[in-house]
Amino acid sequence: MSEDQPTTDYCLINAARPPKADGPPYAECVLCREPTEYPESYKGITLCPVCEWQEAQRTACSG
Repeated sequence: MSEDQPTTDYCLINAARPPKADGPPYAECVLCREPTEYPESYKGITLCPVCEWQEAQRTACSG
């Protein structure tokens, strides 16, 4: 592949994670509404550790 051609990224999941909260108030999980480990002020989709793990299992590459 030449340097002039952009690389194609097939991963559609953004791996960026919101910053961890130092303490309450915590953001709610968008799936189960349980508290997450992220600050309430974070703008975007937040998942609790259980839903985050389940989502990772669903979207993992099967190889």
